[in-house]
Amino acid sequence: MVFVLLSVALMTLDHRQHHLGTLRGGLSVLVYPLQFTVNLPGMTREWLGEAFSTRRGLQEENARLRTQGLVLKANLQKLSALQAENVRLRELLDSSFQVGERVLIAEIMAVDLDPYRHEVVLNKGESYGIYPGQPVVDADGIMGQIVHTGPLTSNAMLITDPNHAIPVQVNRNGLRSITLGIGSLSMLSLPHVPNNADIRVGDLLVTSGLGGRFPAGYPVAEVVGIVRDPGRAFAHIEARPMANLDRSREVLLIWLAKQIDRRAETELAPEPVVTTTEPEQPDGTETSAQPEPAP
Repeated sequence: MVFVLLSVALMTLDHRQHHLGTLRGGLSVLVYPLQFTVNLPGMTREWLGEAFSTRRGLQEENARLRTQGLVLKANLQKLSALQAENVRLRELLDSSFQVGERVLIAEIMAVDLDPYRHEVVLNKGESYGIYPGQPVVDADGIMGQIVHTGPLTSNAMLITDPNHAIPVQVNRNGLRSITLGIGSLSMLSLPHVPNNADIRVGDLLVTSGLGGRFPAGYPVAEVVGIVRDPGRAFAHIEARPMANLDRSREVLLIWLAKQIDRRAETELAPEPVVTTTEPEQPDGTETSAQPEPAP
């Protein structure tokens, strides 16, 4: 009973008043060597595989990557032109538009084994500027967001977690909705879409940017099933995540443009100037304090 009451008290303090954040950060530093040791066999296997790869295999992989790089560069040039055109059109319409997102590559160190939570541990923490709520993506789409940061590591909640929701829109027509995690790595739910909404199987769902948490335009999921029941107000829609949630090894952490601007303002903010005055003299005049000369 003593331990039960102590546990309830600690959970209440942590949930309501967040008094245990420092303690959790210290424990994450102590656990980091164990996490690194557990991750060491996988890193060693990858290093040995790369070290003993055949010359022909490396040449084929190099040629494939070179071709892929050329295609990506061509697409990037097109994207840069479209982005510049979008900025010009928004300037003509007197609309605000922010670009300049910064990214950082991180590796997945561990996966939470709790079947009711979909979280992963990343090898980047507060020392790299990671903050709670930061978007996490892979090469194919949105993976989730940071929910806890430590000095050396951070925890990210995947979009399939039952407690996660993300605003999206249909890329074809701009229809807005919200995707919810249902506890399955291969499925998401869109619970509040009317039966007569213009949405089809195969539609791509991208982030809408509403709420300011995720940048707009990143792929989230693809609609794979729609059931319209006339007896219900909303359709039953299922979508498959675009990100490789169970296979990705590296992820990208994104800083939004407003976060970069806010951090720059904080770092470049001038120090406040403090002026002091001495009490009034008997004759009613004020005397400003003069600094003493240096010895």
